[in-house]
Amino acid sequence: MTRSSKIDVVGVGLNATDTFIPVAHYPARGSKVEFRSAQVLLGGQVATAMIACQHWGLRTRYVGKVGDDSAAELHRSEFSRLGVEAHLFTAPGCPSQQAFILVDDGGERTVLWKRDDRLILRPEELQRDWIVNSRALHVDGHDTAAAAQAAAWARAAGIPAIADLDELYPGVDSLLKNVDHLITCRNIPAKLTSQDNLQKSLPEIHCRYGCRLTAATLGQDGVLAWDGKQFHYAPAFQIEAVDTTGAGDIFHAGFIYALLQGWPLQKQLDFACAAAALNCTAVGARGAIHPVAQIEHLMSTGPRHPAAFEIPRSG
Repeated sequence: MTRSSKIDVVGVGLNATDTFIPVAHYPARGSKVEFRSAQVLLGGQVATAMIACQHWGLRTRYVGKVGDDSAAELHRSEFSRLGVEAHLFTAPGCPSQQAFILVDDGGERTVLWKRDDRLILRPEELQRDWIVNSRALHVDGHDTAAAAQAAAWARAAGIPAIADLDELYPGVDSLLKNVDHLITCRNIPAKLTSQDNLQKSLPEIHCRYGCRLTAATLGQDGVLAWDGKQFHYAPAFQIEAVDTTGAGDIFHAGFIYALLQGWPLQKQLDFACAAAALNCTAVGARGAIHPVAQIEHLMSTGPRHPAAFEIPRSG
């Protein structure tokens, strides 16, 4: 697709093909463990977030790279079926990113993945119109140079950039200086600051990069965020987890949706937590993307895990 019409959110980042392998428990070294099935499903941090936002009625655009294999056709078909405006570059003679995911009976997953260097999205492959004709940008930082270029264009156009970091890639500083909402996994703030205490590391990152919000998702402990003046905390919702794959991807999608609704920050975090929790009730990164009404129902009625931080909830 070549149009660059005005949309709500554009995502620049990873897509993946995931093979899910349910097992009773994670295999010990040198052991043999029976698996129940092997199911191929689609995933990837930013691609999954754009799919979720599209489900919830936002107009979405995705920019990424695939190989020239059958998995690439699966991605194209799914984006087209759901109405996501997809700009997919092809790496000739190259397989698309793939992962093998072991999921135990508690819903926890272990990921084995491979991504060919030829799948790296380059800055010169981006078009500025794809970025600035949007209300928000979402990146994962993997293809750091391209993500940094997209974020720079977004900053210049006054468009908020949201980043989902689960690893520190070379050159990430060039990206973070133009990120407005940095929401990482639990261990990234310590890697950035050498501070193990989130109540010290999140403000330090906020000050260093000039973000509007710095936050860390904490699995069953919920999410902790710093807005420059105070902390905000949302405990996770209690659900029967089947598979935690994609929980972070859907959390970010929920945050973006709520941000674009103009909701207060606490409601943004609560909505994102509820969306992520519900997605864990089925297999796959996109296994249970529930309608907005069901997410809001869980927000109002669902039990929470015990709070991990003693911080007054703000409205």
